[in-house]
Amino acid sequence: MHVLILGGTAEARRLAELLDGTAGLRLTSSLAGRVAGPRALPGGTRVGGFGGAEGLTAWLREHAVDAVVDATHPFAAAMSFHAARAAAAARIPLLALRRPGWAPVPGDRWHEADSLEEAARALPGLGRRVFLTTGRMGLAAFAGLDELWFLVRSVDAPEPPYPSRTEVLLDRGPFTLDEERDLLRRHRIDVVVTKDSGGAATAPKLTAAREAGLPVVVVRRPPAPRGVPVVPDPEGAARWVRERLAAGPPSHR
Repeated sequence: MHVLILGGTAEARRLAELLDGTAGLRLTSSLAGRVAGPRALPGGTRVGGFGGAEGLTAWLREHAVDAVVDATHPFAAAMSFHAARAAAAARIPLLALRRPGWAPVPGDRWHEADSLEEAARALPGLGRRVFLTTGRMGLAAFAGLDELWFLVRSVDAPEPPYPSRTEVLLDRGPFTLDEERDLLRRHRIDVVVTKDSGGAATAPKLTAAREAGLPVVVVRRPPAPRGVPVVPDPEGAARWVRERLAAGPPSHR
């Protein structure tokens, strides 16, 4: 049984580790290629796009894939919709592995936004020194805010356009609460911007911001494809794969 994991997340890596060595199972993890030098994964790995839903459908058929787990980032909306269309066209089962989103707790000063552009519009009224943790993609939405100073944290260096007054911090989570407290204090941050990525790896920044009384602009998740079953953790995804392995491959070929 050949399973394709659409990955690039910690959950995708954990799922590959859980399934590694399972008798009768062949794994392929697909990475978008946006991060230089990705860590090695169990099983096979491919890097790069598929060419939309049609290209993914062709790849599923060519490589005799029996099931797909979409474990991409919660904000990789285009890839998730392509996966739904391709799995339906290839007549193979699809599961979405989605870490739960964050929820505000007492003491949080959250300002929710539906897009990076909406988050950028909210910033001038909230602070002057911004901790921008939305990744290196999409910084163009903030490029016109020349009156603000930005600390941008990402795994790889961003490419223009981005705000003129920007300091880049190259780092990879998980981050501890003490590290986030120190970062906010050292850079005199007065507002934080983040996507609702969920998970524990980058959640300490929310706690640190709450303790410091800082406003946080939280970009809501994009809509997900309808009708695709969802599990919140790699363990649930591993059970789903093993159930299909026990039942035998689907008769799509």
